[in-house]
Amino acid sequence: MARPVRMTVAGPGLVGTRHIEEIVASSSAELASVVDPGPAGANIAEKLGVPLYESLAQLFAADTPDGVILATPNVLHVPGGLECVSAGVPVLVEKPLGDSVESATRLVEAGERAGVPVLTGHHRNYSPIMARSREIIQSGRLGRVVAVTGTALFYKPDDYFEVGGGWRREPGGGPILLNLTHEVNSLLSLVGDIESVHAVTSNATRGHPVEDTAAILFRFSGGALGSFVLSDSAASARSWEQTSRENLSYASYDDEDCYHIAGTQGSLSVPTMRLKIFAGKRSWWEPFETSTASVDRTDPLARQIEHFAAVIRGEVEPTVSGRDGLRTLQVVDAVMEAARKGTEVRVGVPQRPAS
Repeated sequence: MARPVRMTVAGPGLVGTRHIEEIVASSSAELASVVDPGPAGANIAEKLGVPLYESLAQLFAADTPDGVILATPNVLHVPGGLECVSAGVPVLVEKPLGDSVESATRLVEAGERAGVPVLTGHHRNYSPIMARSREIIQSGRLGRVVAVTGTALFYKPDDYFEVGGGWRREPGGGPILLNLTHEVNSLLSLVGDIESVHAVTSNATRGHPVEDTAAILFRFSGGALGSFVLSDSAASARSWEQTSRENLSYASYDDEDCYHIAGTQGSLSVPTMRLKIFAGKRSWWEPFETSTASVDRTDPLARQIEHFAAVIRGEVEPTVSGRDGLRTLQVVDAVMEAARKGTEVRVGVPQRPAS
């Protein structure tokens, strides 16, 4: 059995702490150190008996771990990632890959030039539910994908918006940047590349300067069309967190779905994994064969650690590369641009400033 790879976690906040828990529990990895200038890192490092560094520069001056997980604030993702690439250390950057498309592009291109793996921490891609869904879609059982519908509808409590001086009430703190990133990455994984988007937003429910609700149309490169409704002010359980049963911090509803993928031969609802497939003649007069696809549920974050270890050892290519994370950012950026302009926006095409 290969030796455990040594991983450092920079930024032991809520997500970083979860990464640390999974590293400690893994037989493929071991915690090499923690990077954090504040007291949280010192407490964790002392508890687990590993070195603490105040910065990545201090870490690389003293040690070269096999890999680094960056769970720092968004604005530090690209600078930290570039430091890792410069040190020749594979890095898994929590989503979003960067705080802008331009900065994320610099990181992706630097990693590619140096031959250093850069992964994006879109952990849903390691979900057994997503893996099984991709398998079904790619097998052709649904036929050619025609339409996709999705929802991320949930109600964030009022005190959620008081954190950090209320920045979540301001532009940049709404559900498009904070939540849609996950959804876009899921749709890209399931259905393929997105060419263009339309979007409208509203702040009518909470009245904050930032949106609380958005409706989005996607045009996929394969010809499929998709619609998505997003809101952090809707008393609904139709979100991944409340339906997938992968994060037990949320109340769980196994009778709801958040994605529905319809093809020329059948359809799949996720995450209930309900299938409806035509057995013979395709007609709305004809009955479907109905079934539920089986899924062996395991923690996506644990699977992500195992995968990162395998990437570090050179055994596999990244499931979610830096370029995948960049494409997700480009789609979300296009959604924001489409909502501002009220027109269709092509993904990845620089927009001319308004005259």
